[in-house]
Amino acid sequence: MMKLLKNKFALSDQGARDMLTAIFAVVAANLALMHPVGLLYRFTGDFLEVTFTSHKLLYFAEILVCLLLIGFTSIWQYNATYFATYIESGTRRITLAEKLRKLPLSFFAKRDLADLTGTIMGDAEVLEHAGSHQIPQYYGSIVSTVIVCVSLFFMDPRMAVAAVWPIPIALVIVLTSKKVQNLFTKKMTETKVKLNEGVQEFIEASRDLKSNNAQEKYLSGLFDTINLYEKRQIFSELGAAIFVVSSQLLLKFGIATVALTGSILLAKGELALMQFFCFLLVASRLYEPMSATLINLAAINSLQINVDRMNTINACKEQTGTETFQPNGYDIVFDHAGFSYEDGKTVLSDVSFTAKQGEVTALVGPSGGGKTTVSRLAARFWDTDKGRVTLGGVDVKTVDPETLLSAFSIVFQEVTLFNNTVMENIRVGKKDATDEEVLAAAKLANCDEFVRNLPEGYQTNIGENGSELSGGERQRISIARAFLKDAPVILLDEATASLDAENETQVQTALSRLIQNKTVLVIAHRLRTVMGADQVWS
Repeated sequence: MMKLLKNKFALSDQGARDMLTAIFAVVAANLALMHPVGLLYRFTGDFLEVTFTSHKLLYFAEILVCLLLIGFTSIWQYNATYFATYIESGTRRITLAEKLRKLPLSFFAKRDLADLTGTIMGDAEVLEHAGSHQIPQYYGSIVSTVIVCVSLFFMDPRMAVAAVWPIPIALVIVLTSKKVQNLFTKKMTETKVKLNEGVQEFIEASRDLKSNNAQEKYLSGLFDTINLYEKRQIFSELGAAIFVVSSQLLLKFGIATVALTGSILLAKGELALMQFFCFLLVASRLYEPMSATLINLAAINSLQINVDRMNTINACKEQTGTETFQPNGYDIVFDHAGFSYEDGKTVLSDVSFTAKQGEVTALVGPSGGGKTTVSRLAARFWDTDKGRVTLGGVDVKTVDPETLLSAFSIVFQEVTLFNNTVMENIRVGKKDATDEEVLAAAKLANCDEFVRNLPEGYQTNIGENGSELSGGERQRISIARAFLKDAPVILLDEATASLDAENETQVQTALSRLIQNKTVLVIAHRLRTVMGADQVWS
């Protein structure tokens, strides 16, 4: 049961246990709500027999017990469903984030970031709502309904059949809608991902679209996607509603068959009046909750797409390795290394060279030649298909990626900054660095002069991805991080390619300080960028 719940609803071990507890709580709460029916049945019988007066105290005591029981089970149900679900939702998101952290970079090359964001936020939110409002309530209602129905058969099998027959048929009707619902949900989810991509792309490219008078044309396509998403949402709701409403309509016939069957048996003298009354009471209490149960079942049917998207991520193979890394020096050696992407396109074939510690090794060539791929293989962002890459004599495939990256400082062409202060953006290079260490790294990277001119100096917030800074200033912050980390291996990936002459001079001066006594691998398109290199590969 635990394994079934984990796989079906993407739950953790604790989440599956909490789900079972929630189901039991719902069963208890539902049965507690049936207690007033029994109490009313007994009261009516005593009232008709004029024995109510002698049982007044007993009834008051039972009413008090009934209220306490309903209150207790309701609180238990609330805590077991809502609080436990919100904790599990947090665990689910953290687990997904941890999983993504351990996946190779090749995974992100195949998945759209808007799609991944949709899984972590949107799909997790859908499952959170289902865990608190639908799943425990559905299974709990089924169990409690079975208990009540079995009890009815002990009272009178004929009346029980008259009362129960619509329930299994209604459930089957909704269950058969699963394929239809999944089809609509899949199309709706695909359109939602496309819409998120379009909105994100419009925001990021708004400047270029505006400068080329292309906003109206782009928005026209985006509006078409919005309209398509709206239509698919409507069809998704309609696809579920057709089955749910028809099954709910069927439940209404239950009361009619109970009344009709009871009247016939009562007329024949084969059923007592109080039994007839009891079945009418139970039927009125049985079918209304079942209507909500059918809605919950339809919602659970549509969860499969969300669960599959999460399980797809969880099933991906992680990069693993030892957390003990003791290299003999920091020479990077490519030994007949080969690499290709999953589409079969070979990027590197039989690559062999050595980047020695204390030297600058440059990789020069046109775009698409595999230069960046070489640096990614050295840092184990990807793993080689053939041959091997070693750092200090240790095969990088055998080392945990995070442990391996402690030996690398990487300066990319595209710098990623955070919506935070200059101080905290530099501190990314070493999370426990003191302010003095951050300032020293900033001075080495030629950041100090422009930072001092900012409104609040190092405490200035630089906006989303450093929007308040120039390209050269952003690049120097990236180099300051590398200084702060002070790793023995430096990877420079087109670090000055997009800078003007003045900024390139500033950055080159900072880089010349950074690479002293390190193993340095430089990637460049232009030969003048690597004129001082000890060896050049093309």
